[in-house]
Amino acid sequence: MQSSKAVIRTQIKLPFTEAIRISFQSLRIRFWRSIITTLGILFGIAFLVAVLTGGTIRTAVIADEEQVIDAFAGDAEVGISSQQYWLVIMSLVVCVVGISNAMLMSVTERFREIGTMKCLGALDRFIVVLFLLESSLQGLAGAIAGALVGTGFAVLVNLKAYGWKVFYSFPWFVGPPEAPFGVIPVIIGGCVVGMVLAVIGAAGPAFRAAKMPPVEAMRVDA
Repeated sequence: MQSSKAVIRTQIKLPFTEAIRISFQSLRIRFWRSIITTLGILFGIAFLVAVLTGGTIRTAVIADEEQVIDAFAGDAEVGISSQQYWLVIMSLVVCVVGISNAMLMSVTERFREIGTMKCLGALDRFIVVLFLLESSLQGLAGAIAGALVGTGFAVLVNLKAYGWKVFYSFPWFVGPPEAPFGVIPVIIGGCVVGMVLAVIGAAGPAFRAAKMPPVEAMRVDA
């Protein structure tokens, strides 16, 4: 009995590239639902990157012109306000809730598929990896697009306010003390945050799918 279990575990252990292929195939089959989930991540990361990048660019332009004191006395804002941080946090929370809802719906409509895989010997870990891979791929795609959209929006807004001075003082890697992270680190950070949020949002549905008894899953009507 022990040897047969070992054989089964060896047979169902697929390489990571194969798991990625299966995840891509599943996303392609459920293309429009994947697009909706990806758009939720895109908007959340775009807002995050736009706020952070916009504050960094604005502060860099003002600091480069040596008008920091006048800026504080006037209407221009330096850095990022606490209200903007709260808006970003709330948008990311809504993003996670949307991902969780989409993944729960995906689990519900894939009961038979999950049951079949488990009847064929798929381990709980394999089911979890598949769902988390699907979600992380959506998160990466949405985060990259959102980071680019957010950066472009922030540049356009600051171009309207400060003109071509934006490009002379553009903080690529390091910003001023009030906003020390440059544009490139913010974009990279936004992509990482998008993937992490996607994995967090999919964790609950993935574990629910993994713990589902095969017999009950197979009983559900397609």
